[in-house]
Amino acid sequence: MAETENVPDFTSGFPVGDLQEGGFVIGKVDGEDAILVRSGSEFFAVGAHCTHYHGPLSDGLIVGDTVRCPWHHACFSLRSGEALRAPALDSISCWRAERVGDKVFVRARLAQPNSNLALNSANSENLPASVVIIGGGAAGLAAADMLRREGYDGPVSIISADDSAPYDRPNLSKDFLAGTASDDWIPLRSPEFYVDRRIELLLNSQVSSLDSHKKSVHLENGKTLGYGALLIATGADPVRLAIEGATDSQIHYLRTFADSRAIVHKAQNAKRVVVVGASFIGLEVAASLRTRGIEVDVVAPESQPLERVMGPELGRFIRGVHESHGVVFHLAETVSRVDGRTVRLSGGSTVEADFVVLGVGVRPSLALAEHAGLTIDRGIVVNEYLETSAPGVFAAGDVARWPDPHSGDRIRVEHWVVAERQGQVAARNILGRREKFDAVPFFWSQHYDVVINYVGHAEHWDAIEIEGNIEARNCAVVYKHANDTLAVATIARDLESLRYEAAMESGKMPLP
Repeated sequence: MAETENVPDFTSGFPVGDLQEGGFVIGKVDGEDAILVRSGSEFFAVGAHCTHYHGPLSDGLIVGDTVRCPWHHACFSLRSGEALRAPALDSISCWRAERVGDKVFVRARLAQPNSNLALNSANSENLPASVVIIGGGAAGLAAADMLRREGYDGPVSIISADDSAPYDRPNLSKDFLAGTASDDWIPLRSPEFYVDRRIELLLNSQVSSLDSHKKSVHLENGKTLGYGALLIATGADPVRLAIEGATDSQIHYLRTFADSRAIVHKAQNAKRVVVVGASFIGLEVAASLRTRGIEVDVVAPESQPLERVMGPELGRFIRGVHESHGVVFHLAETVSRVDGRTVRLSGGSTVEADFVVLGVGVRPSLALAEHAGLTIDRGIVVNEYLETSAPGVFAAGDVARWPDPHSGDRIRVEHWVVAERQGQVAARNILGRREKFDAVPFFWSQHYDVVINYVGHAEHWDAIEIEGNIEARNCAVVYKHANDTLAVATIARDLESLRYEAAMESGKMPLP
């Protein structure tokens, strides 16, 4: 959002003729940054910044009576300020706007959204006696949050194998690892949040078995929890490699907050690191370590980084970005052995490293669901309402494989925002809403000052169309199959990314 010294004070009135249909005006309300929006004959005044990462909503997109953030596609109601879609979980400010003659005046601040009356008495009889959530990641926290926002008053428990309360996982390989974000940025909610909303958070707790017939969950510590409804959000685990000669202290993975802290600790005295894998995680780790001034070698079997996911053109560009920051690539190679600080590669060459970070992918954590007899097909199979094959049991996040209405396929993706949105939809369906999960998948990846936004889902494509110039860092890369647009990756085209997302949702592709 462009900063302006003389922004209008909306309480004093703003000329209607100066506000275009579907347009924004940046201003102030009682000293607070705000945007004034016109939609048809209606006018709305809401806070100017997304509650996720403080993104400028004035650079976003109006869709119906909502506004979407250009950075990470959070969605807010213009009528109430409510955060309707993750990754934002908190509402934005909202004021009453009314037209008087040829001006719009912004009046009293509206109360923060409160859905506690959403569950009417007729529906309350069919609510589950309690809800248990297995998994303390994006989907689990979003589901617990939504249950309370929707007015559910019964017991809610989150069982997490992690030693930390739910945290901002994407930050672990980005700003936190780079040293530009402090520890207190990482938790998604304060300790008081769980107390105030009566959410039981069981950390360091492993579930040993699930009995969907008796509706009970058994923990390794001997405790048993009964449930009225269950959400499985166990996420994914890093693929682990056995490297000959390497000690446990030399090898690091990045999945948890503890993992990231351990790498930060080792990086304080390191001069050179080998990253195995040219995935998003591997490359973000490389960028963060370079930001710390550490020499980085990336070893990967691919011919180009990210080629399988984003194609050769973007792969070459991302490789060039990293090389311009001093990263050395060893492609079409693997690590064959580690001898002390010497890392031996399959091609016969060697590199020195103080430690090694492995980022070679993840696998969904399915063991619990398999042993419970749930239907599995490269993930926990769910229907459009995120229900599993067992009554009263839902799944969300990295483990869920759902029927995607946009591609026509049953898919499973490992995107943070998708996991949060699925957790929110699963929570509403636990309460009987019967809401189909039809969000278009979205993720973002950061490489130094280059941010890639990606909407849609393209496992395979037969054509790539490039709009703009990749090397100029201003482009949209469109992935197509049989002339249908499956996904779009953008650089420095945040508004265009939002427009593609909205077009995919409505089925009105190709985008004008």
